[in-house]
Amino acid sequence: MLSDMKNGICLFVSSLCLLITSLLPAAEVFEVGPEQFEELPRGKEADGIVGDFVLRNDLIEAVVSGNLPLRRPNMSAFYGDGNETPGCLYDLTLRDLDNDQITIFTPSTQRGPVNYVRLIEGLEEGLAGVETVVTAAKNGGLSRRHQYLIRDGWQGLLVVSEFSNFDDEEREVALGDGWTQMREKGSVKGIQWADSIDPADKCGYAYAWVEEFGASLPKSNSITLRAGESVAVARFVAVASSPAEAVGLVSARRSAAGNGTLVVSMKGAKGDAISSGRVGIKLADEKVIYAYPDNEGSFSISWPAGEHEVVFEDIGRESVSESVTVESGETERREMILSEKSAVSFLITDGEGEDTPCKIQFHPKKGTAPVKLGPTDRAHGCVDQWHSATGNFEVPLPPGDYRIVVSRGPEHDSLTQDISLPPGEIVAVSGQLVRSVSSPGWVSTDFHNHSTPSGDNTCGTKDRLINLAAEQIEFAPTTEHNRLYDWEPLIKELGLDSVLSTVPGMELTGRGAHFNTFPLKPDPTKQDGGAPVWQKDPRLNAIVLRGYQGEERDRWVHVNHPDMSENFIDRNRDGRPDGGYAFFGNLIDGLESQNYRGSNILAGAPFQVGKARTGLGKQVNYFREFIWLQLLNQGLTVWGIGVADAHHVYGNGVGSWRTYIPSSTDDPAKIDWREMSRNAKAGRMILSSGPYLEVETGGGIIAGGHDRVSGSLELMVKVQCANWLNIDRVQVLVNGKQDERYNYTRADNAEMFGDGAVKFDHTLELDLSEDAHLIVVAIGENETLQRGFGTSTQASIKPCAYNNPIYVDVDGGGFEPNYDTLGFDLPVTGLGVEKVEKLLGL
Repeated sequence: MLSDMKNGICLFVSSLCLLITSLLPAAEVFEVGPEQFEELPRGKEADGIVGDFVLRNDLIEAVVSGNLPLRRPNMSAFYGDGNETPGCLYDLTLRDLDNDQITIFTPSTQRGPVNYVRLIEGLEEGLAGVETVVTAAKNGGLSRRHQYLIRDGWQGLLVVSEFSNFDDEEREVALGDGWTQMREKGSVKGIQWADSIDPADKCGYAYAWVEEFGASLPKSNSITLRAGESVAVARFVAVASSPAEAVGLVSARRSAAGNGTLVVSMKGAKGDAISSGRVGIKLADEKVIYAYPDNEGSFSISWPAGEHEVVFEDIGRESVSESVTVESGETERREMILSEKSAVSFLITDGEGEDTPCKIQFHPKKGTAPVKLGPTDRAHGCVDQWHSATGNFEVPLPPGDYRIVVSRGPEHDSLTQDISLPPGEIVAVSGQLVRSVSSPGWVSTDFHNHSTPSGDNTCGTKDRLINLAAEQIEFAPTTEHNRLYDWEPLIKELGLDSVLSTVPGMELTGRGAHFNTFPLKPDPTKQDGGAPVWQKDPRLNAIVLRGYQGEERDRWVHVNHPDMSENFIDRNRDGRPDGGYAFFGNLIDGLESQNYRGSNILAGAPFQVGKARTGLGKQVNYFREFIWLQLLNQGLTVWGIGVADAHHVYGNGVGSWRTYIPSSTDDPAKIDWREMSRNAKAGRMILSSGPYLEVETGGGIIAGGHDRVSGSLELMVKVQCANWLNIDRVQVLVNGKQDERYNYTRADNAEMFGDGAVKFDHTLELDLSEDAHLIVVAIGENETLQRGFGTSTQASIKPCAYNNPIYVDVDGGGFEPNYDTLGFDLPVTGLGVEKVEKLLGL
């Protein structure tokens, strides 16, 4: 009876194991249809759409791009014509983590058209895969076949590439693989590895050649195939929670006998787990490779046998280095106790005591090392700054003496506090960001910014949105490169919908004029979200955008950082004026007279000779703002706008140039994009890198409007600045000219300038002898944005603001331009240094 009972228990346990095994996810591959779209893996760099293929097992998920028109992960994986990459690895992440960090992996530099991408039939049990095939007929006699294979238990993909030469001549075959976007990467013992752009995402990749499935190990990154010859190579591509773990996986795959196991636990002096740290491991003279602990402060990785230098790091704690010996087949355990963390805790509110987004600068005093909190394209720790969606947070920081600057854009006074941070202590900083600038009825906008979906940068989208909020941008259309996208869901997820509003749109980009537009409706199941394709003639792009997805009378279209000479003066770039692209100005609503860099609106010439970008010799720099003034005098009525065009958070970030637009609400959550577009189309815009400028005629006409006077005109000008900004000159441009009668400086007219928030507030009397367009420029010629931006690039920009032109009809016959070119011919393209120096009298 006892024997029967034992048999019954064994049978039950066996059945239970079979049941559990049947319920575990087996390796599978499927083509993504509309019903499977939500099953695509996600992550910072996820780019899957309908028509792609998903490969997944119990450990990982991957996406191989389908053979779809214009298929590419983003604009810049490979820029320009022929950049399509069907049949390549687009996404790779650990199962259910939605943490894809790779843009594209191209086996043997696979690019261009393919015959097909399809599921592989007839593989051995437990194996699944997708193949990409380019036939010899399509590829000049050389056939290509890439197989992406997956099996349960593999923490990566096996990618097998086969090449056959059906030509009569020898063929050179490139075998080397490529991947993007990887900033921290290297090679160790023949294994290529890469870290995630933001180490806080805790993801790493590695790959190396393996001898599997009949593949041989290549001796170089290329091979010559004689007529009729074939070759097969294979590599294993691993994904893990760190590059060190990924390297260990690939190393073990190549030679399990040569690896041991390294188990590490990191704790603080009080026994608290350190999950924010990292462990750098160095193999011989190779580059340091990092491993990241989990939430318990631990990790376990396979690692090549040998003696290794290991450093245990966590910002705000003292690093510890020691030698660790890993033996083949053995487990080496290390529990590292680090010092207690030093940090600064913040409690920042607005003037009413409510929570607020903000930006922190950490400036080390003498004797304290420069601050390095992280890469330039994230919000939480970018070099020596921290951008936050809330005012209640903590920043780990090495012990030392610091000056801390807290700010939130140019309408709020900044806070400055000096602190001494002892080892292992937390110092509290609190305060209110008072909105000292009064701007009722106007909102701060920026029509041009980017994050990683654009492809030409790796700034996290959430990081971009925090950056926008911390710099007090209240309306920012979504303008990713060549991709219809919508930031609104992430704005809500971050809890920023009360301070930041958006509308879906895009930037249409190519090797010529770029365009920003909104609104458009994204379809994430389609290539580029359903975006149109760029064309060389800018007029065609403008026309396409006007009618895309149906007529929308309030759709905004502007040209980005325009080449003023090509677009409006010298279309074919032959050095002779031809009027540019005829009627182009009538097809757009605005142009970026200010894009990120400082303003040259008071330059007095359309160009200058400066140092060449290479650092050797000289080059001609054209001044977009001055050429705009020249063209206004020819009757061009395209409004100017100011934008950041941000691609990073620190450096090329948000916060310098912006555009103020009238709004019926001061509540960002209630901003109406239609009202924004309509006011912008009417020219009701003030461009600013900081100062808040108000300009209005005695008749109540503001920027973009028309007034009628008989010669004498009252012009009310008011300039406000927060405590970290200042101006020292106000200049009225009359038909683009700097009229000395209306030039006011702090040096010569000190009584007209204030030292409080209001820097200038006067009604100016203008005497006009002809029809004129008026632009008021308020600038700090002896000032910079350094107090608000610290060591970031924008710090060198001068505070500047100016309005779009106000048109004044003096003779009653309607406004007529005067056709003055302001002392210089309209500049054609390609002017040489010698010619420009002569024109400038140098």
